[in-house]
Amino acid sequence: MLDYDDAEFHVVKPGAYVVCAVTGARISLKALRYWNVDKQEPYADAAAAMKGFGLKGHAE
Repeated sequence: MLDYDDAEFHVVKPGAYVVCAVTGARISLKALRYWNVDKQEPYADAAAAMKGFGLKGHAE
């Protein structure tokens, strides 16, 4: 379990990965680059983050 801050995250409960809030994909903590501070949600990639933030991507 993580606590997501503006430029970093803090481990609250140890683990090897988090689950993307949009795709359900496992994201290793070393690969985690996208999250939403207000919703406290992790995202697997930029496209998932766009959806998580309620924004439309280029493909839509």
